Amino acid sequence: MNLSPIPLEPDSSNPLYQSENCQALISIYDDYYPKNGYEPPWTGYFIIKDEAVVGSCGFTKAPVDGVVEIAYWTFPEYEGQGIASFACGELIRMANEADPTVKVTAKTAPDENPSVTILKKHHFQQTGIVQDEEIGEAWLWERGSR
Repeated sequence: MNLSPIPLEPDSSNPLYQSENCQALISIYDDYYPKNGYEPPWTGYFIIKDEAVVGSCGFTKAPVDGVVEIAYWTFPEYEGQGIASFACGELIRMANEADPTVKVTAKTAPDENPSVTILKKHHFQQTGIVQDEEIGEAWLWERGSR
């Protein structure tokens, strides 16, 4: 598996991007980047496994006050294969390489779910309840710099 940056203007003729899920994802980023910024490496990434895009992950935007938020998502047909956990680990690695002092955070729905399991595996601690634009009331997770 590997991560591939989602560019500002993906080449729609790329065979890798032809699935319906991938086209929907590209459409989301068409709106997302103008709103949240495009500042590599603090961008979105395709998750690629066996020559196919199987989900996405990324940073919600560049760090603010030494804090960056991550997110990851696997297409439904690929769930339960360790893909999101791989993506979470890669985002942590990338954040630490870009800025070893950055604090990595994430948000989840406020219940025990697969994302919670992934964050706990990667040494995140649930530190509070916050409001999130997409989730509503959400658990905030933090992982200090390493």
